[in-house]
Amino acid sequence: MSFEWKTTTLGEICKSQGGAIQTGPFGSQLHTSDYKEFGVPVVMPTNIGDGGIVVDGIVRIDQADVERLSQHKLQLGDIVFSRRGDVTKNALIRPHEIGWFCGTGCLKVRLGDESKATAKFISHCLRMPDIKDWLIRHAVGATMPNLNTGILSAVPIHLPPLKTQFEIASMLGALDDRISLLRETNTTLEAIAQALFKSWFVDFDPVRAKQQGITPQGMDTTTAALFPDSFEESELGEVPKGWRVLPVGDAVEAVGGATPDTKNPVYWESGTFCWTTPKDLSGIAAPVLLDTERKLSAQGIAKIGSGLLPIGTLLLSSRAPIGYLALAQVPLAINQGYIAMLPGGLLPPLYMLFWCQQNMDVIKGRANGSTFMEISKKAFRPIPALVPPSEVVKQFMEVASALFEKLIENEKQAQTLATLRDTLLPRLISGQLRLPV
Repeated sequence: MSFEWKTTTLGEICKSQGGAIQTGPFGSQLHTSDYKEFGVPVVMPTNIGDGGIVVDGIVRIDQADVERLSQHKLQLGDIVFSRRGDVTKNALIRPHEIGWFCGTGCLKVRLGDESKATAKFISHCLRMPDIKDWLIRHAVGATMPNLNTGILSAVPIHLPPLKTQFEIASMLGALDDRISLLRETNTTLEAIAQALFKSWFVDFDPVRAKQQGITPQGMDTTTAALFPDSFEESELGEVPKGWRVLPVGDAVEAVGGATPDTKNPVYWESGTFCWTTPKDLSGIAAPVLLDTERKLSAQGIAKIGSGLLPIGTLLLSSRAPIGYLALAQVPLAINQGYIAMLPGGLLPPLYMLFWCQQNMDVIKGRANGSTFMEISKKAFRPIPALVPPSEVVKQFMEVASALFEKLIENEKQAQTLATLRDTLLPRLISGQLRLPV
């Protein structure tokens, strides 16, 4: 019944259940020098993903620092918010994250005993579009939006009975779990392809094995025969004998993009052609781009002049920041924040995805700029790249392409489920849609 639902606030819920909303440690309490390679993970704003924690690049601190600042230790059911920047980002702490640390730049919401509101339900509430809009409107700061405990305490919550909360959280949680499983699988698939690339084209394991007179591990004789058994010197150092070193611009076709006048509606209204900026890559869970936020009209495409880039093009963000990577899964146009590598070169875009990952420090080292760092096509193209024989590249592509075909299908399914979840979310939590008995 709708009368059983009541409107309250996040702060009132925490207060009534013995919980609290707390700011993470200040920089004076925890310094950059305290971060270690090993230790207790520290959740920073960059680690807050789609309702969960992203462990890539997570920093760590010693257990002694955790105990020194024990009030910031995370518990099961805590909700961690980004305090600045994208203030809509929040994540629910899961069992394996108990004891992790709420870092600088974050806020921690602890619901308390859950006698009136469950953490899982509230976590879903806080991810609703209406609540995200509310947070953006109420955030403070002229240049960068900021949250504080007062703003979070005032977040409005439409609260149903506990039984209904559990039912809604269970349904949405099942979708979350399936999405997480698909993306964890994709992480494994990508890691396998990365490991193979590194073994063949960075560490040269097959060549080193043959040099020692042994069969390369896990490789059939036909594939092993494609690799030499010795090395030679090059401008990149010691490389497999017979492999070439070329400017990367000679091995792939690298192109840039443009932006039609954003104030001219003829380029944007009723647009159907995908047009991307690096913003489209900032939140992707896998290095594939399935769609774009903005679309161009036929007139907009004509204005750019370069037309649509084909499916399979590798996108590398070349500024603000440098280093986002994705393989386009739709024909698209790009803005000037990209270097795009087209199919048809000596080194395919999927190969170049891993090459860019391995050489990102070199790529960033060619960047320059006064207001923000940028690498131009002119600076990118001369970077030396090792070019193996086409038969070796072809063999790598057979394995890597099969892995990425599965990865792409998984990501499509994950995005479909995420759309379903996000469609159900406001309807269930507002009471507009009721679960069947």
